[in-house]
Parts: sequence; C-alpha cells; structure tokens
Amino acid sequence: MSLKVEKLEHNMARLTIETGADELEKAINNAYLKNKSRITVPGFRKGKAPRKLIEKMYGSDVFLDEASRELMNDAYAKEVSENKEIEVVSRPRGEVVQLEAGKPFIFTADVALKPEVELGKYKGIKVTKIDTSVSDEEVEAEVDRERDKNSRINDVEGRGIQDKDIATIDFEGFIDGEAFDGGKGEDHDLEIGSHSFIGDFEEQLIGKNKDEDVEVNVTFPEDYHEKSLAGKPALFKVHIKNIKEKVMPEADDEFASDVSEFSTLKEYKDSIKERLHKNKEADAKAKKEDELIKALIADSNMDIPDAMIETQAEQMVENYAMNLQSQGLSFEQYMQYSGMTYETMIDQMKESAKSNIQTRLVLEAVAKAENIEVTDEEIEQEIKDTAARYRMEPDKLKDMLNDSDKETMTKDISIRKAADLLVDNAKETAAKKTTAKSGKADEPGVDAEEEEEKPKKKKAAKKKTEAEEE
Repeated sequence: MSLKVEKLEHNMARLTIETGADELEKAINNAYLKNKSRITVPGFRKGKAPRKLIEKMYGSDVFLDEASRELMNDAYAKEVSENKEIEVVSRPRGEVVQLEAGKPFIFTADVALKPEVELGKYKGIKVTKIDTSVSDEEVEAEVDRERDKNSRINDVEGRGIQDKDIATIDFEGFIDGEAFDGGKGEDHDLEIGSHSFIGDFEEQLIGKNKDEDVEVNVTFPEDYHEKSLAGKPALFKVHIKNIKEKVMPEADDEFASDVSEFSTLKEYKDSIKERLHKNKEADAKAKKEDELIKALIADSNMDIPDAMIETQAEQMVENYAMNLQSQGLSFEQYMQYSGMTYETMIDQMKESAKSNIQTRLVLEAVAKAENIEVTDEEIEQEIKDTAARYRMEPDKLKDMLNDSDKETMTKDISIRKAADLLVDNAKETAAKKTTAKSGKADEPGVDAEEEEEKPKKKKAAKKKTEAEEE
C-alpha cells in the first residue's frame, strides 16, 4: 500500500492511495461472504452458491462496488493515521482511479489540511475592564426573590385589587361588538403587574372588588402575532371571582435559617454577595476571554479551507441531532416542525463553525509558542471533573478512554491554559464612556491612561517648539 500527497491551493491536498491486487481480492471475497446468503442461484440453497458462479450469472463486478467502498475506508484511515507529515481536518471526497480484479486498486481523496497560523500579538492585548463589584441592592433583590419563592397566598377581603395581587377572573374579548377566537378564559389567575396581558389591561383592574364586573378597553399591538387582531381596539368583559395576595416572610434571622445553612440574616446576605461576586468574576473572565480571542484572530493570519468549515458545520449539526434525540425528539421531526432542511442548517452553522476553528487554531498556536505542557496531575483532574459531570467513577471513565481520547483531552487542557495566559497578560482599559463635548463613545480598546497622557504630551511638545524658536 502506498500514499502520494499532492498539495493544492488553500490548504487542500489530493491523496492518491494504491493498494495491492491481493488486498482488493480479499475485499471482494469479504463482500461475497457478506452477501451470498441474499443471492438466489437456481440449484443451490441460499448462501451455498460458489462465488465464481454468482459472478458468472450477475457479472464479474457484482461484488466490486462494495469491496471498493470497504477497502477505500480501511486504506484511507490507515494511511492518514500513519502519516505524521499531514494532519487532515475534513472528511475526504474520494474518487476511484482504477478498480479491476487482479490489478492494484487506486483511488484519490481530496482533503483539507490543518492550516498554519501566523500568530499576531497575544500578550498585552487591550481589553475592556468589567466591574465585578456587587451592590447592596443586588443582594437585596436576591433576598426578595427567595422571599417571593417562600411566600404564602392568602385570600383578600374588604379591599380592592392592588399591584402584585393575584386576581382570579373570567373574561371575554370583543372587537366591534363581536367575540373573537382565543379571547375567552375562565378561572384565570392573573398576577397584577406581570404584564402578561396586553396594554394596561391589568392596571385597569386595580381598585376593583371581588364579584365586580369590569369593562377593560385595550388596543392590540401593531406587531401582535395574530395578524387579524394586530392594531385593533378591543373590549374585554371581566368578572372578578376572587382576589389573593402574596405575603412574603420577613427578612430576618428566622427566614435566613429556614432557607439556608446560615443562622443569621447577615451571614446569609454575605454568602449571597460572595456567590454573586464569583458569578460576575466568571462572566467577566468569559467576556474578557472572548474579547481577547477576537482581537487575536483579527491580528493573526490563517487560510482556512472551505472543506474544513463544512466538516465542522456537519459535526455541529450531528451533535445537535444527538441532543434532540436525548430529549425524545428525532432530527427528522425537528426538520419537519421547523421547516428546515439539512442543507439550510449546515449553511446556518458555517459562521459559528468558522469562528470555532479560528479560536482553536490561534489558541493552539499560543500553546505552541509558549511551550505549554500538560501534567499528569492536570489530566487526572480532568478525568475526575468529567466523571463527576456524568456521575461516573473516575477509574471507570479512565478505562473507557483510548489513546485518541487522551490526546484530545490533553489538547483541550493546553488550549484552556493558553486562554488563561491571554487573560493573565491582558491590559485592562477603562470601559467605553461618552465624552461631554462630542457626545461620542470612546473607541473600543482605547487605553484610558494613554488618552490622559495625550494633552500632557501636546503641551510638552509645544513648550519645546517655543524654546527652539527663541
């Protein structure tokens, strides 16, 4: 078996693979053994007819197509895996050159090769500084959300509807005196202020009492999803059947001990503040990382072949189909419901696919430039973390991993370390702000310190010029 590599434009290559005639003969015989039980030959029970007789009856090439497909797949996989000079990053597009029993089997495969990256500046990239401080108002809002989750619902007596109350209503809508489809409901619990009904419907119920009949006038929005109602005025006849109020527990030590592991409200609030701060730190790091990678991609050069993007998009669609299947929905059902085709999904995925490829390539280049290594301890921790996500024993997961899986895991860790290096070496700048004179926002990536220094430098230059003139 032999492999010849012909480099083409835009990081494409044509692989010419030749196998021996004996290997083709073996593949033909395998195809015969696999299919003989399905072939009818007069005078023979199924599966008992000799190969030569079947070939005489159905043609000498009856098993050639299947044999060539099998041999193509096996030979391609073997040659590509053993050749360390090329790294294929797309699915092959094959073409048979010679297929004839008794002769060597020759075919070509057009593939994309991994592009080289001309890496831009990756240390000291300017990135917008993100405020991760947590205000008292944010903490109070979290406490109120927990109070709301633990609230009681009580019937209201002796007063009208107030904001935040829950009104149980029957209603029917009319346009030009005629009831319309979908405009009627009974025993509907409506939280006042939730804005789940159009316009100021809910506000018009404020102050109304239990057992009262109310007429509510609203206008459907121009962009309402039901086109026959869009922009039209409507009258709703509403009967208020009941009024309930949400009573939240007091925010005190007892409440804190009921909803958390802490015995005092102060400890509970401190824990909320710490959690919110950690979340903001994680979000800020992710945004900073994204900004840095985009800047690095813009400053780097790489020629990504279309076949590589196509393959990545296909893998993304396949992963999406697997996720749908895990939720009990087949890919075919989703296509039917959404009105999409496989081709349109691929096209929609291509931009994200290209971005994913660019991100991985530049981070791999950073890892290579910095000689980033992955330790055995880091691999062990990755296995533990992955096992925890899938609720497995680490040793069981380790036994399931082959060499290719471990290599992928190692690359993933090195890429994360490269991303961390970008973040650690970034230069934070002040967030964009609007200038009083121009009313324009500062440009992204402008260094606030440099901007402050500009007037000083201009003043110094002016003094120097005046001194030279004297």
